[in-house]
Amino acid sequence: MTKRTKRVPEPASPSDFASTSSSSSASPFSSVPPPPASFYESLYRWAPVDLLRETSTYTTLKSIATYRKRQSCHPSRVFGKDHDKFVRMVACRVGEPVCAEEDSDHEGPFCFVYSTLFRRLGFRLPFTSFELTLLTELNVAPTQLHPNSWAFVRAFAILCCSLGLTPSVDAFLYFFEAKDSGKKLWVSLNGVAGRVLLTLFKQSYNGFKKNFFKVCCNRSDPSLLDGFPLY
Repeated sequence: MTKRTKRVPEPASPSDFASTSSSSSASPFSSVPPPPASFYESLYRWAPVDLLRETSTYTTLKSIATYRKRQSCHPSRVFGKDHDKFVRMVACRVGEPVCAEEDSDHEGPFCFVYSTLFRRLGFRLPFTSFELTLLTELNVAPTQLHPNSWAFVRAFAILCCSLGLTPSVDAFLYFFEAKDSGKKLWVSLNGVAGRVLLTLFKQSYNGFKKNFFKVCCNRSDPSLLDGFPLY
């Protein structure tokens, strides 16, 4: 989430884990046991238990490669053509929660992204300036915004494009507002009363929680992750 925390004593150092650049199809961290649950519990004392339990199924290089291969069958839904010049898709550690941040990772700055954004909603990386500015205005990391709300963002951009307009955050927030998240783990958007522009993408958006991967910058161009909340 967007709150940053200082490192506290933990049972194992993140630098002890193997690099995700391993060429093996097994988990890049398989040579050492995953950190115990207490590692993340002590590192993120502010996080509710339910948030710490949100972990990814993309924990091996093979799982990432399989995902990208499947995406290649849908040209309209894959990353941008120049994706590999900017982005590195990195497998998550076993047990690594979606609230993890740079303090727990030797890879450096990263952000988590739900695979459903690309598979079902047609997003691409790098994010557009409109998407980055909106994340900053809402002060949320990519995984903090619920997929149904991301669908509003995507549909609004498509609508603007079809009308020959440049999507802007000010115009978007004229029609949409953030709900009080309360005890929920995600921030959701809904239409402003009297200004409903789009209907909800799915009444019940299921099956996305465990499917997120880590996005890092290409070391030759670290600007990909500039200008918006990562965690």
